[in-house]
Amino acid sequence: MNGRSTPAIALDHLVVACRDLEAGAAWCEATFGVPPQAGGRHALMGTHNLLLSLSSGRYPKAYLELIAIDPEAPAPAQPRWFDLDDASLQAAIATTPRLVHWVARSDDVEATVAALRVVDADPGRVVTAERMTPRGMLRWRITVPGDGRRPSAGAMPLWIEWSGVHPSDALPASGIVIESLAVGGIAAVLAEQLGPLIRGVDSSTPLSAVLNGPRGVVTLASPPRVSA
Repeated sequence: MNGRSTPAIALDHLVVACRDLEAGAAWCEATFGVPPQAGGRHALMGTHNLLLSLSSGRYPKAYLELIAIDPEAPAPAQPRWFDLDDASLQAAIATTPRLVHWVARSDDVEATVAALRVVDADPGRVVTAERMTPRGMLRWRITVPGDGRRPSAGAMPLWIEWSGVHPSDALPASGIVIESLAVGGIAAVLAEQLGPLIRGVDSSTPLSAVLNGPRGVVTLASPPRVSA
């Protein structure tokens, strides 16, 4: 973002959607050789998650979120985030979890949203959310498109501002790091704004990430754009 009061931004986490968390946990251990940690429930969206640290010098506090619809939660009042209510996405994750989106961290999410709206890249309204953890309450503000769809099919991130405790503070080191993150199908002006967070543009898919860990190099790629 341009200007003297430019918010500090960073890659916060990668989002992998699963048909259920059992499938997500099994995929994570088979793919990376490391089991994920317990996460929690998102009452606002009717979802729940598991977490895996990806923190490194380049991406401090980064982590992987395995997310699924919570079968025990009531249906939310609005569409779930990350296209989780979309039939095409559910079909894509029916057999294996998939990278579907990413979330970028800002120390002033309102300023970040305002800057994006100037270039016609409205990331959605800013909502307040929270969930309980063994270490206390996690509280954050995050952009959420009203229709629940991923901006630019996942190439453009959601934006988050944490209040106090960050989820990665409680995650053990996994030995897995993000080597690179690439996006595709977005305007040059947006790619420029994301420049500090990404390492290239890949026109073949909206989002791809290269991770390196105990099982070696693993490349994750998002599914094609879902139907409108």
